[in-house]
Amino acid sequence: MATPAQARVDLAAIRHNVALLKERAGGAELMGAVKADAYGHGLVPTSEAVIEGGASRLGTAFVREALELRAGGVTAPILSWLITPGEPLDEALDKDIELSASDAGLLGEIEAAARRTGRTARLHLEADTGMSRGGSPPAAWQGLLDGALKLQAEGVVEIVGLWSHFACADIPGHPSIEQQQEAFRTALKLAERAGAAGSHVIRHLANSAATVTLPEARYDLVRPGIAMYGLSPIPELGDFGLRPAMTLVAQAGLVKRVPEGSGVSYAHLYVTDRETTLGLVPLGYADGILRHATGRVEVLAGGRRRPIAGRVCMDQFMIDMGDDPLSAGDEVVLFGPGDGGEPTAQEWADNLGTITHEIVTRIGSRVPRVYEHRRSE
Repeated sequence: MATPAQARVDLAAIRHNVALLKERAGGAELMGAVKADAYGHGLVPTSEAVIEGGASRLGTAFVREALELRAGGVTAPILSWLITPGEPLDEALDKDIELSASDAGLLGEIEAAARRTGRTARLHLEADTGMSRGGSPPAAWQGLLDGALKLQAEGVVEIVGLWSHFACADIPGHPSIEQQQEAFRTALKLAERAGAAGSHVIRHLANSAATVTLPEARYDLVRPGIAMYGLSPIPELGDFGLRPAMTLVAQAGLVKRVPEGSGVSYAHLYVTDRETTLGLVPLGYADGILRHATGRVEVLAGGRRRPIAGRVCMDQFMIDMGDDPLSAGDEVVLFGPGDGGEPTAQEWADNLGTITHEIVTRIGSRVPRVYEHRRSE
């Protein structure tokens, strides 16, 4: 290992997961959500694996993510949906990036960029069906449709998608699931009456959880995110055959014997109850290891699991090896698929009271991504 830590990304696992989700989609297209540096897995290499696995499109939150994909040589259709004032929309249109609009103000910004560049903006209109986050509320939906259709008649935009997003698809049986589906059906009916829902217009609603559990929500395209990386969108229902793609490892640093009663790390939250061996792991909260992981998660070192001993620091934490051997340079596995007895990202999430999305996306830029099972290998 050339660096103190690595996030090893299994591209074969990502291809497997995408192919599995594509099969579950039952004929719908698949747009891979690769926002947030592909959920911490590395934007361009991971996106290439997503396409190889069967995705026909990619989705990013921000335009700058889509532009990074284009700069990296990715040619697949890309939708960017989280647009704030001042985004480089001219460049986005020049690079054939599709854009989402939720209100008249944003539609006006996209119109202006289209007129400046002479490029027709390929537009997805987002309806707020009950998440109260992005999207046009029902009272404004007809106005958004009318404004977009007027621009389409002038050749300024082309409406290519109608979409929304679930709030609780990962909570089976939650009443909002059917309520949102009904609201989406209503939004689609209004779009059809207005002439904004032709056969070429892609309807999309399903995230990872809906892709694997709600056939009626798949429409023309599904947008899985976390499931592509092998992490279950609904852990209580199992893993759905997904394979975790990321393994986080580090080299042990300083290893030393300390006496009974030694306070370890800041605030001495951990005090040794015997003479023991402590090992330093060179990852900390600056690298995405949550500070409150102290005493709550385990790592694999020396063939056994060890709890984090004492406060997680900015750049490092300690583990208590007891009398087991550990040498500087030995590999410590923080989490992975679990095949070798190491903890999984799901275990970390459960023990920290969060979701796997946060575990993998927090791994910082000081930790290099190392790619295994590239197509050329």
